Amino acid sequence: MSDPSLNDQPLIAHLVELRDRLIRVLIVILIFFLGFIAFANDLYAYLAEPLQSLLPEGASMIATQVASPFLAPFKLALYLSIYCGAPMILYQLWGFIAPGLYQNEKKIAGPLLISSIILFYAGMAFAYFVVFPLVFGFFTTVGPTGVTVMTDIDAYLSFVLKLFLAFGLAFEIPVATMLMIKAGVTTVESLKEKRPYVFIGCFVVGMLVTPPDMISQTLLAVPMWLLFEAGLIGSRFLGTPRGQDETDSHQDPETDPTPPTPPTVVENEASEDDSPEPIDEFDLYAPVKSDEDDAPISETRESPSEPPLDLDDDAQKPKAVGPPKPGKSDQTD
Repeated sequence: MSDPSLNDQPLIAHLVELRDRLIRVLIVILIFFLGFIAFANDLYAYLAEPLQSLLPEGASMIATQVASPFLAPFKLALYLSIYCGAPMILYQLWGFIAPGLYQNEKKIAGPLLISSIILFYAGMAFAYFVVFPLVFGFFTTVGPTGVTVMTDIDAYLSFVLKLFLAFGLAFEIPVATMLMIKAGVTTVESLKEKRPYVFIGCFVVGMLVTPPDMISQTLLAVPMWLLFEAGLIGSRFLGTPRGQDETDSHQDPETDPTPPTPPTVVENEASEDDSPEPIDEFDLYAPVKSDEDDAPISETRESPSEPPLDLDDDAQKPKAVGPPKPGKSDQTD
């Protein structure tokens, strides 16, 4: 498992962890390769047994290129090292992504990881023990008269490895189906409705990844469809999908027996009856409503005997500006 202290580290720390895990994977593949290279010729003879047992008398496999007797067993040892190191590869991949998963997802991912490894090897075994005898038996008997079947060892290796990979990945369909349903990408009901399209798609994939014959296509398409049905059955034991956990926490208003509480209506304090009547602005006799916020205007009546004052800028003293006060001679009796 990854170091818990690296969960909240920056990108450089994750890249360092990824580099360490890739180095471990390469070391495991190298160890398997060193063990297989010593028995490469024997391994190739065992791999070619389904074809050699069906060849006519006097026929054998040939090498059309100069380096084929060496390169074919060498490539077989390398590919077998990768296939045998698949558990370690998946384990390192799991250790890298496990810190980002929830606890319930970790409980499910462990069994799915183990089952994916077993299914991949089961697909390779199905191809070797079931598909190869049927396919090679068909190819060796449909040839024209006078043509001796003598297959090149390099071409045979490429053909076999292609079928191994195709059947190994095809047997991963149950795991892929359950992961999609658990992640909320699709649902069981949706996949059931699309079953006819899935059935046709299995035959299309079998046509593309297998040799151009009806036997190998059918032998790949039918197991793919059956494994798809097995994935639908196994998805029922995974629990609630991830996307549905949050939606189930909220009650559906249609299924909720409790009626929703009506919203509270806040009425305005001023009713319609208290609204003032409209006043025509051109009516001179309309009453004018006084505003309480307006401050009262204090009016001071000036005495006619006291003229208004004007300040002199030079003397800064009040100066009378009105007419002079009348004298005693001007006063009337």
